[in-house]
Amino acid sequence: MMRPKFLYLLFLLSFTSVQLKAGNPVTPGEFIVEPPTLQNLGFEWKVEGDDNRNASVEVVYRKEGETTWKKAMPLLRIGGERVFREMEKLDYTVPHLFAGSILDLEEGTSYECKFTMSDPDGVLGEGEKTVRVTTRTAPKASDKGRILHVYPPGFKGQKEEPSFEGLKAAYFGSGLGDWSVVSENKVQPGDVILVHAGLYKADLEDYVDPHGIPFDGTYVLNVKATEENPIVIKGAGDGKAIFDGNGAHRLFDVMGTSHHIFEDLVIRNTDIAFSAGTKEVIGATALSVINCRIEEVGIALISEFAGSKNFYIADNVILGRDPRNHLVGWANPGKYGASPLKSYMGLKVYGSGHVICHNSLAFFHDAINISTYGTPEKEQELKAVSIDIYNNDMHLMVDDFIEADGGVHNIRVMRNRGVNSAQCALSAQPVFGGPAYFIRNLVYHIPNGFALKFMAKPAGLIVYHNTIIAENRNTQTYSNSHFRNNLFLGTDAPGRPIHAFAHATSYSTSDYNGYRPNKQSETHFLWISPGKGQQMDYSLTGADARSFSSLEELRETSGLEQNGIMVDYDVFNDLKGPDPENPHGVYHAVDLDFTLNPNGKAIDSGERIPNVNDDFKGSAPDLGALEHGDDLPIYGPRNLKNSPFYR
Repeated sequence: MMRPKFLYLLFLLSFTSVQLKAGNPVTPGEFIVEPPTLQNLGFEWKVEGDDNRNASVEVVYRKEGETTWKKAMPLLRIGGERVFREMEKLDYTVPHLFAGSILDLEEGTSYECKFTMSDPDGVLGEGEKTVRVTTRTAPKASDKGRILHVYPPGFKGQKEEPSFEGLKAAYFGSGLGDWSVVSENKVQPGDVILVHAGLYKADLEDYVDPHGIPFDGTYVLNVKATEENPIVIKGAGDGKAIFDGNGAHRLFDVMGTSHHIFEDLVIRNTDIAFSAGTKEVIGATALSVINCRIEEVGIALISEFAGSKNFYIADNVILGRDPRNHLVGWANPGKYGASPLKSYMGLKVYGSGHVICHNSLAFFHDAINISTYGTPEKEQELKAVSIDIYNNDMHLMVDDFIEADGGVHNIRVMRNRGVNSAQCALSAQPVFGGPAYFIRNLVYHIPNGFALKFMAKPAGLIVYHNTIIAENRNTQTYSNSHFRNNLFLGTDAPGRPIHAFAHATSYSTSDYNGYRPNKQSETHFLWISPGKGQQMDYSLTGADARSFSSLEELRETSGLEQNGIMVDYDVFNDLKGPDPENPHGVYHAVDLDFTLNPNGKAIDSGERIPNVNDDFKGSAPDLGALEHGDDLPIYGPRNLKNSPFYR
């Protein structure tokens, strides 16, 4: 018979054991469907527990009406990562949840999506969710509104009726001078304003100029339309409809609008072509800019309002004011004939549901940015989630091609091409938990050697199938990052490693990547990671980096790249690296062949990733952005050669 004291000790030991395991089972919480885009869907699933981070969420999906499920990437487990930078007093801890996307779906199509949570330690609650979500369609004009015809002031030819002199007259039914704000006969939802060929250039010093924008030269538009009945301002198709800002700071102020479409227009000679939102003040909703030529501007479009949603910026040619014949250095912009910030950025957005696709951008400081907004808002509807940046073509930037900076969850940067950027290529400075997907991007000529600007402690970075012809030497640490099937090829810049694994979290991973080290460097790889038994360590700096002269040494010490390989430029059919002795040189995408040599080492050397490389051709996926045998992606406008703005 057991003594009471012994029974008490046995109970105490048993209770303590239960307590020790209590934090490991996962408890599912709120499930969130983010705003759908045209091709992608984003999801979040909040959790508690799972202290040992071994829970997972499997994802399958099918088109509504079909019987066969397709596998997608598992949701990414995030939470506990610290995103901070002292300079801005930024300090944010990522909440615990799973997040992720289903990619490359059909527009305007309903999908059934099933999520199954599992954990070896147990799931305390309902571990399965099934939702039905419909992707968006590209915005289009209604057939229920009026057709309003706009002509340049002084037009003498035959007019279609109802006709108006200048855009303000059609939009507001306004007179001259300050009568333009009376707005007694405003445009109505569903109306299409056809802007006929000619030059629309106001005299800002003329109070009664027919354009109705004296002094500041800004078209302030503010009508609210609807998805079914948007307001369309469109070139009439009888020649170029040119809005010349005549040096105005802002040409179109559309912060107060909803569901406006600008299409087939030429916009030029202004600091900001579209001013679409100010942080914590106001911003546009469902703004579309399609098939326009925007040139000689400082910024093509900017919104930093968290409530902005569902922009569609597609098939535009966007040109800044920076030099055309050499690459301007970020640190010394006054050299080589360039003035500081002649142009700032092509596109900058914040909010949710935005699609930025198939644009060509050149001659800016940055090409495409998410606003570096700071700590995310607490309200779900104000977070930067579900933003797509794909199939854009970028040329000659001072700082970055694409900045995912400020993004929170499901930022998707895919199939973009960038050639010539002095400082960096793809940026996450920072991302607040992720995932931020960087998939199948092409990058060439980054002379400063910071191909991936993962700074300010970003968290939740998915880097798959990119071809990067540049060094990635950043040693500022980042969290919860995962690299697969990439090609990193050095340019023989003296003394530079080809890649730095700057991990603040022990659960960051990297495998199945191909590396071409710099021949003039003794150190090829750098590795930073928390000590044994630690999940994360944010005291680590570049001074803690361990250096390796071979992939074998890195693999043996770190456990990374168990299937990584060394490559050279013969993995391509016909591609050489940029000249490291000519950092200000200019290369053109049309002269660069990124296709793979069918007999090269990159063929069949990758890992299968569901919903990313399902259609691989050989025994395994190829490394890099382009699968051998696939049709090449369309970078930039899909109809450029048929556009009246192509030249």
